[in-house]
Amino acid sequence: MAYALAVSWTAKEGHEAEIHEILRILGEASRQEPGVITYTTHVDPDNPREFFIYEKYYDASGLEAHQETAHFKEYVLKKAIPLLETRVRRTFTDF
Repeated sequence: MAYALAVSWTAKEGHEAEIHEILRILGEASRQEPGVITYTTHVDPDNPREFFIYEKYYDASGLEAHQETAHFKEYVLKKAIPLLETRVRRTFTDF
């Protein structure tokens, strides 16, 4: 059963460019993971502080493996989260 993750980030004011770069690097690395079907990042054209990430994995273990990678820990946990005003994550499965 495939797992999809929809993530919304709001960057703290003045940190938009840093988040944009973090997501560029994170996206490139994440798309190379064997459990990833797709990993896309977006920015709101009307509000550059708002980001949306859509991730799809072959199964729950793919998502779990992603969260254990060095790039997730470095770029999400260490670098991005301190620069975010909000972070919302929702998980979905196929039916």
